[in-house]
Amino acid sequence: QVQLVESGGGLVQSGGSVRLSCAASGIIFRFFHLAWYRQTPGEQRELVARITSGHITNYSESVKGRFTISRDNAKNTVYLQMNSLKPEDTAVYYCNAVLGTTNGWGQGTQVTVSS
Repeated sequence: QVQLVESGGGLVQSGGSVRLSCAASGIIFRFFHLAWYRQTPGEQRELVARITSGHITNYSESVKGRFTISRDNAKNTVYLQMNSLKPEDTAVYYCNAVLGTTNGWGQGTQVTVSS
């Protein structure tokens, strides 16, 4: 069973930086494709960044050049480094792990960017 626990959210000023972490257990981490999504009230969850088991990354246009996703297979952890934050980045951020039909989500961590 996939278990994912996010951490690192909080309140940050516009232009600031935050690093989110997501620790995984219950899976053979290195085989999984990982992603960060975010969601605001009344909106659908949207993909922010993805990193494959082969370390190929892609990003949404809204965060490209500001956010960086990375993974440490030795620590079973995926990260999201968020720089140059904007108020519109305010959301609950969720970690996701996928391999075939196995799909797991974390509980989410709130990031609030003040203007």
